[in-house]
Amino acid sequence: MSSNEELSSKVKARLAVLSAHLASPGSSSNDLTFTILEPWCVSAQTVGSVGGSLTILDERTGKKYQVPVSKDGTVKATDFKKITTGNNDKGLKIYDPGYLNTAPVRSSISYIDGDEGILRYRGYAIEELAESSTFLEVAYLLVYGNLPSEGQLADWEFAVTQHSAVPQGILDIIQSMPHDAHPMGVLVSAMSALSVFHPDANPALRGQDLYRSKQVRDKQIARILGKAPTIAAAAYLRMAGRPPVLPSSNLSYAENFLYMLDSMGNRSYKPNPRLARVLDILFILHAEHEMNCSTAAARHLASGGVDVYTALAGAVGALYGPLHGGANEAVLKMLSEIGTVENIPDFIEGVKNRKRKMSGFGHRVYKNYDPRAKVIRKLAEEVFSIVGRDPLIEVAIALEKAALSDEYFIKRKLYPNVDFYSGLIYRAMGFPPEFFTVLFAIPRMAGYLSHWCESLDDPDTKIIRPQQVYTGVWLRHYMPLKERMASTEADKLTQVSISNASRRRLAGSGV
Repeated sequence: MSSNEELSSKVKARLAVLSAHLASPGSSSNDLTFTILEPWCVSAQTVGSVGGSLTILDERTGKKYQVPVSKDGTVKATDFKKITTGNNDKGLKIYDPGYLNTAPVRSSISYIDGDEGILRYRGYAIEELAESSTFLEVAYLLVYGNLPSEGQLADWEFAVTQHSAVPQGILDIIQSMPHDAHPMGVLVSAMSALSVFHPDANPALRGQDLYRSKQVRDKQIARILGKAPTIAAAAYLRMAGRPPVLPSSNLSYAENFLYMLDSMGNRSYKPNPRLARVLDILFILHAEHEMNCSTAAARHLASGGVDVYTALAGAVGALYGPLHGGANEAVLKMLSEIGTVENIPDFIEGVKNRKRKMSGFGHRVYKNYDPRAKVIRKLAEEVFSIVGRDPLIEVAIALEKAALSDEYFIKRKLYPNVDFYSGLIYRAMGFPPEFFTVLFAIPRMAGYLSHWCESLDDPDTKIIRPQQVYTGVWLRHYMPLKERMASTEADKLTQVSISNASRRRLAGSGV
């Protein structure tokens, strides 16, 4: 076969994969050209054989080194330590700020092809799961690797529901927080406090081998998935000055969450099923996303043997950051500032001139349309048909159309991400902007727990302890305090402001 024919064959196979990926769940297999699918294009592996070795010539010394390349196309960073110039050189280090090209784990949980705009959970396309599945079914898939049978799903739902109640002490902690406490701060604190209320799940108290027991692991998984929406609902009600509501045992996961928010304690209340389904789909879309900032934080903490509640509290803390979990709030602010469709051309020019910032476009991973954003855009219309149309949706649609037809954004591969439309949905459903990230955190617990389990079973897992490149002063000797002079170049403490109340107190006598 000639090189052109081989390329043509691979192009056809790639198109077939994309067709299969984008086909609706109801499509017949006869509609798809499966006969030309090749093994390389339906697996998560790179095309062709990428294993082998690298031959490195160190021009500083003239020495050659062989570095093995795995079948996954990876090299071990530690192999570069042997490349050295002499006795005082401890070998090469891989300098990678932000871990742009560092893979600290091998995982089978989710797969992202950013160039093609593909996201899969355990091999299932995110669009198909959003169309046909439920959040708890997807959570089972992420944690245990396969979709559950009917009996397994019933047992799973029962286990999660049974653990949805939160210790009264946790509710007391939430109620004792300031009235204007950010709900993500409340969630972080409550998740961390769960560690204290469940000492039976703490390796520091019960031994490092505690989580080798599948029964112990499964109990913590059910506890966290069950309690997360209850804690979130209590934080929401705290903002409204209302007492927490006990969860219901006969509603779906999303329905139960809305019930706790809106029932006012009326046990016969039942949320709108269409809104509950929208929220359930949003939970599916946010459940897992590979080695992002907060998932990496969860793995980092877990590598030290800490209990799962502390590990996930750290992950939620990472999600709290506006660069990670708070982007949809920035989108709302941007759309509000634009105001009307007529102002979009001026806004676009401002972005090009670097005078304005475009929120909700572009992603660290995706260089194509975020597949979750496509689903969310359709969900927006469903929500608006129930609660009324948000006028900013017209601005959002027009802004998307203008950006996707502009060479500036096309060249930079800037497409709408998951945050672009989700904030509009949350606002239309009555959630305040500061609660948006909590709605992100609830389902992401499933992803965190999946990675926690995978790290416990991975024989390559080691306590995470990155290297650094030291750039400071090489050696100094201690000087007595009275002999030191203040340096004009050194960093120093600035004037720390004090409150007017402190000034009033200091102005008094006897202080």
